Amino acid sequence: MGRHGVDEFPTDGEHGASVGLRISKPLARLNRATDNSTCGVRRPGGQSDPIGRLEAHASGAWRASRKGFSVEVVETLTNAQFQTVYNILSLALAAMAATTVFLLAVTPRVLPRYRLALVVSAMVCFIAAYHYMRIFDSFSDAYIAVGAGTPGVQEVFELVKGDGFNEGYRYVDWLLTVPLLLFETVAVLALPAAVRRSLLWKLIPASALMIILGYPGEVTAEIAPKAIWGALSTIPFIYILYVLFVELSRAAKSQPNQVGKELAGLRWLLLATWGVYPISYAFPMLGLDGADAFVYRQIGYSLADVLAKCLYGLLIFKIARIKSMDDSPEFAEAEMKEAPSSK
Repeated sequence: MGRHGVDEFPTDGEHGASVGLRISKPLARLNRATDNSTCGVRRPGGQSDPIGRLEAHASGAWRASRKGFSVEVVETLTNAQFQTVYNILSLALAAMAATTVFLLAVTPRVLPRYRLALVVSAMVCFIAAYHYMRIFDSFSDAYIAVGAGTPGVQEVFELVKGDGFNEGYRYVDWLLTVPLLLFETVAVLALPAAVRRSLLWKLIPASALMIILGYPGEVTAEIAPKAIWGALSTIPFIYILYVLFVELSRAAKSQPNQVGKELAGLRWLLLATWGVYPISYAFPMLGLDGADAFVYRQIGYSLADVLAKCLYGLLIFKIARIKSMDDSPEFAEAEMKEAPSSK
């Protein structure tokens, strides 16, 4: 038994003794790490993680580039950077969950022909909430706090060996929710069946193709393939905008004036929020990389998702209410009676 409380290899000379000592020292460090106040390493939330310390620091040389499932992930974040991403993901998750509940609760407040649009909008937010829960958990598990409680050492968060941060959940989410967003846009207008089918056959395949073509560029670190896949993904994106701004406008000419104004707001909201994604996608091609770029990308993606799903869903509800009131004076009168009177 060695002096550190572990069995050392039998030694016949200096070389054997040095081997035994090298093995016992990291294990002794592991024993000391059981006290969270001295180990200087903790999981988010305060749990001690001596194994993480030993894996990341016993050799003192784990600095290789890491890649998550879909995008390159920086291996070190400052405390402020980690907390910013942590909080923005939490905000997005809460917003998606709350909007899901709200949209389901207000479904009876519109005529039956418009309820499908609200249910689909609630589905969009529910799917997004699920994926943000997975993204949030993946991010929390991917980094470990280093330097906590160590005098004179600034706390940072380092990427843990293993699967890393899996941002592929975003693309799975977009593949499911973007077609549904376009479906609810058409459904809430209650267009003639032939017109509705024509628009959906154009919008939904194009939206799926846009996401599928963008993914290979997201997973590669090479600039040329990223640019090529990004350009290919832009083609269906432009086509979707054409259908929304030209063909949908033409089909919606018979809608009430107020609905036309809200529909215009929907389209501009989509253009503004969807415009965030290619900008963030192009960060590496613009020479923007590292921890700051990673944080900005997470903020941009999360806020764009909240606006494109939660705010969009609320606007869909507003349009459904307007059309319900316009279609049925009896419904409008009943709703006005239930509305709280102002005194």
